[in-house]
Amino acid sequence: MLKKLRYLDYYLLVPYLLLCAIGVVMVYSASAYWIKNQYGWAETTVLMRQLTYVLLGVLLAWFFYYFKLSVFRSPGWQKFMLAVLFIMLLYLTVLSHLDPAAAINGATAWIRIGPIQIQPTEFAKLGVIIYLAHMFASRQDQMAAPDFSIMQLAQPVLMISLILILVWFQPDTGGAIIIAGITLVMLAASGISLKYGFGFAAFIAAILGLGYYVINRLPLADLASKSYKLRRLIAAVHPFAMRKLEGNQVVNSLVAIAHGGLLGVGLGNSSQKLGYLPEPYTDFILAVITEELGLIGALVVIGLIFWLIMRIYFVGSKATRPFYALISYGIATMMMLQTIFNVGAVTGVLPVTGVTLPFISYGGSSMLVLSAGMGIMLNISAKEKQQRLKQAEAVHA
Repeated sequence: MLKKLRYLDYYLLVPYLLLCAIGVVMVYSASAYWIKNQYGWAETTVLMRQLTYVLLGVLLAWFFYYFKLSVFRSPGWQKFMLAVLFIMLLYLTVLSHLDPAAAINGATAWIRIGPIQIQPTEFAKLGVIIYLAHMFASRQDQMAAPDFSIMQLAQPVLMISLILILVWFQPDTGGAIIIAGITLVMLAASGISLKYGFGFAAFIAAILGLGYYVINRLPLADLASKSYKLRRLIAAVHPFAMRKLEGNQVVNSLVAIAHGGLLGVGLGNSSQKLGYLPEPYTDFILAVITEELGLIGALVVIGLIFWLIMRIYFVGSKATRPFYALISYGIATMMMLQTIFNVGAVTGVLPVTGVTLPFISYGGSSMLVLSAGMGIMLNISAKEKQQRLKQAEAVHA
């Protein structure tokens, strides 16, 4: 077991641990005042929870570093994983209709088991990556053939469509778009004909572009009375016009960013976290980071995340097994889309979708899934490095 430590990829491990440490510090800074005044909790309550999630996440990463990845490809594991995901997501869909009061911030996205809350969509992201990596790697030769038909992918298309529908019904728009994005990138990386890949991408881009154009052109008064999701879309385009409604978070986030300037006001000195920015330790924690540590501090955090993303893409590009390469592309895309959606929401460029900032925002499900992904990537990197060393030794023997 200890022998495998020689193959640790420190370009993955060190940024991961740094981000977790920064996350713990910033979650405490952003949460202490809010939870004491809003809920009457001790100032360290959220800190201790986040520290627990990080420690569990590191243990999970350690477990998957030594995990036998071929288990993911066994029919029994695939069926079990999909069954658990469908049961959890279906339960949330039923719950949203039977008990609307169970919704948090407009979405029924959590399953409560005693004191623990589980967010199935986070686990669905990693489950989809593993499932598609197996399905596409198994069909790689067929997908690259000139006579390939999209009907040969009927099973994975049906499975992913069902998962997307169940996630959308929560409603978790951000989670659904991220899963769709992961699917498109893994499909493009699978060796499928470019006409299918570009066709899917163009269709998604056209729908998003049309939606933005319509929202920007229609009268605000006609839209303000519509659905919660629609108002959040409008708030991304007209945040100050809706500052008393769904634009409140975005406006206060922009104020925090402007107040922080280049160098920030100092760790712990944010004013927007003092009741102005709702739950500042979750989706909008980057606004607090920017206010306290400045634009430079925010760029360091985002830079570390994108270093990880690019390193994972690099590991995938060097992988000798299609299954490993596809998992790498899927995990990197998951992290990239989460970061883009979170930063976009904080800066008012994209709608608020409740997507967390990887390794930084408060949340157990997100931390555990991302840490499991890091463990899998460390495992893949170690296996590839070990194989390259063996090949080099064989050449020089």
